[in-house]
Amino acid sequence: MTPDTATLIPLEGVDPAMIEQLLDRAFGPERRQRTAYMLREGVDWLPALSFAALDADEMLVGTIQAWPVALTDPQGRPHPLIMVGPVAVLPEHQNEGFGHALMLAQAGAMDPRAAIPQFLIGDAPYYGKFGFTADHTTGWQCPGPWAPERLLVRTDNPAVLPREGMLGPWKS
Repeated sequence: MTPDTATLIPLEGVDPAMIEQLLDRAFGPERRQRTAYMLREGVDWLPALSFAALDADEMLVGTIQAWPVALTDPQGRPHPLIMVGPVAVLPEHQNEGFGHALMLAQAGAMDPRAAIPQFLIGDAPYYGKFGFTADHTTGWQCPGPWAPERLLVRTDNPAVLPREGMLGPWKS
């Protein structure tokens, strides 16, 4: 399996119960206590940027979602971001390229002219190869427990990002 040969479909075409089962297997049932869940509480994932990966038997083995979030600066102004994740792959299919394929599909679905920065909570050595960095997030805060080095952002124009702020769901 390589990123070029993964079968990817829109996530909205997958039974929500199957998605939940996959997320439980990938992250454990306690996953709902994580900070990432607080950041997207009360908002729906973005269908145009959320995908599922199928194996050769057309079984669901991975998902990626995108969520509308915002970084609220110290003056109370929200700055929209797209939160990438969770990127979830069943444990028995990890390191087979499904996560890589999902990340590339989502990046390809983004309109580069939209210029909305993408944010995630993850490991820089892995997500750095997709353009994510912690270089611009040192003054950002999150609800719940979080590790500053795991707040990563991808943007073509880091000057538009506030240096400080609190992350949370985007509610227009």
